[in-house]
Amino acid sequence: VVEVSTSKTGKHGHAKCHFVAIDIFNGKKLEDIVPSSHNCDVPHVSRTDYQLIDISEDGFASLLTENGNTKDDLKLPTDDALFTQVLTLI
Repeated sequence: VVEVSTSKTGKHGHAKCHFVAIDIFNGKKLEDIVPSSHNCDVPHVSRTDYQLIDISEDGFASLLTENGNTKDDLKLPTDDALFTQVLTLI
């Protein structure tokens, strides 16, 4: 959520909240208007950076965490074009 604004109460007595957000997956700008008396569900997202160590022959990535452990449960995409694109980043 990058912006929240609240309107004044109107003729029918309800204020509205206007939310503007950026999608974390594709970067699209999204907007929503919700009555201020309603609850909104908001996800809590945390970002973690890993260092790529290796990619196994069966398509699993071996990653190094911040504390020095390895994470080996990330399966890479099976789409050939996307897999090739990931390999070129190495």
